[in-house]
Amino acid sequence: MEKERFIKQAKRIVIKIGSQVLDKNDDIDTDFIKSLADQISAYPEKEFIIVSSGAVLAGVKKLKLQSKPKTITEKQAVASVGQAYLMQIYDKIFSERKLTVGQMLLTVEGLQDRKRYLYAKDTLNKLIEFNVVPIINENDAIAVEEIVFGDNDYLAAHVSVLADADLMVIVSTAGGLYTDDPSNPEAKLIEEVEDVDSAINYAKSSKSKFGTGGMRSKLEAAKVATSHSIPVMIVPKTERLIHSIFSLEKIGTFIYPSKHKKMSGKKSWLALLSSPKGRVVVDKGAEKALKEGKSLLPGGIKDVEGIFNPKDTVAIVNEEGIIIGKGIVKIGYKELKKIKGLKTEEASKVLGKNIDEVIHRDNLVIY
Repeated sequence: MEKERFIKQAKRIVIKIGSQVLDKNDDIDTDFIKSLADQISAYPEKEFIIVSSGAVLAGVKKLKLQSKPKTITEKQAVASVGQAYLMQIYDKIFSERKLTVGQMLLTVEGLQDRKRYLYAKDTLNKLIEFNVVPIINENDAIAVEEIVFGDNDYLAAHVSVLADADLMVIVSTAGGLYTDDPSNPEAKLIEEVEDVDSAINYAKSSKSKFGTGGMRSKLEAAKVATSHSIPVMIVPKTERLIHSIFSLEKIGTFIYPSKHKKMSGKKSWLALLSSPKGRVVVDKGAEKALKEGKSLLPGGIKDVEGIFNPKDTVAIVNEEGIIIGKGIVKIGYKELKKIKGLKTEEASKVLGKNIDEVIHRDNLVIY
């Protein structure tokens, strides 16, 4: 019954729609978008956020190209045309049902910056406050291979965390998690998953198509969401998609959220998106204290690597060279090198100011 409780209580829902789902005979499936809009309008008490791929597909159609773009530059140019066309489709269809849509284009590079992350969060919340359905996509027109999310499954997971969603729904051509390739008549749908790690390991070890990319990326994305107490559903593309979910029909695979304590917004950003500017090596005593939930003091620091300023993120490394966490430092690398290994009182005398800790426990994530 716990599954039903999660679904019934879900108010803010992120729906991820991939290019394959939107594709119908090498064109945008407007019938599917219409059915989606019809269903969203039927649940005015709920808040929906759509993470939609399809910019490149729409661009190929709009430009009447004979093949998909191959280089990153071609992809960016085609996506630039396609994103406008795709939003035009969403706007027209949703407006006919008295629904307003708003566009948000994101990159992982943008969300790695704490201020921009908070701006994105505030914008998303304000759109929902205005009764707008946000349509989110990766900013393919400026993204490059090194900084792209890689798959909108991950984008949807980060958006779910950013938005404090109650449920993340991934619409999949596979329709759910199966014991084998769904084309195998003996393959069985796995209706519920309690341990997403076990499912990921199963996908990685599978020799079928099930284990080669598509479903694996969905499970990896599901791990991000479920680790933040957000349940995930992987469901088939159907005309009654949303109705089926909230009517508690048997549809797709339900992945339970983690039972661990939910991270704060800042710690979530630290764990998932922050980019370390340097490294702080700690001794065994400090490592033990950090794992017990304490702050990092100067005395536990053995070495300082990299160039960073106050309020920058650093990786925390143990004596074996293993990264054990990340944190936001109070002081820069030059000052930290002067006080590493010193007791707090001695460190304060050296710097001529009070140093309570190098990283406060509220600004610390230990893996």
